Amino acid sequence: MAESVTSLLNILPQKGRVTWIGLRPSRRAGIEVVDKVQADTELGLIGDRYCGTSGKRQVTIIQAEHLPAIASNLGLNQVSPETLRRNIVVERINLLALKNKQFSLGDAILEYTGLCHPCSYMEQVLGAGGYNAMRGHGGITARVIKSGSIEVNSELAVVKI
Repeated sequence: MAESVTSLLNILPQKGRVTWIGLRPSRRAGIEVVDKVQADTELGLIGDRYCGTSGKRQVTIIQAEHLPAIASNLGLNQVSPETLRRNIVVERINLLALKNKQFSLGDAILEYTGLCHPCSYMEQVLGAGGYNAMRGHGGITARVIKSGSIEVNSELAVVKI
């Protein structure tokens, strides 16, 4: 018997893994690459420029698998996470499958809040076509539901559908 699309959307046994963490201390400042960050329900990621400013965009997450796609779209060999200005890079899970879900990331629990669209600054840092190269590959935004520590190699797993 065929399963409904709704039931298929709720099947996500895969687990992701954090491969990189970066904090943006201020607008257009260089990225501070860290091995560990504290996620706070009220403030977001401690040390990030968005800390305490926006409940829906406390954390930005991008798939590691999208980095080569963005680079390919631009004719580049690679694109570094620092250039894309996201907070966390994860591998081995489709981030779009997290829509309407809560998920653990290390000791923290986050909730999907939307897509993380590219900004016009991508045209400057990636070159002509940078904005369009990232369309559909910008990752997601999330808010912190339960405070905790997130480290490189932390697991990402769905906790609530």
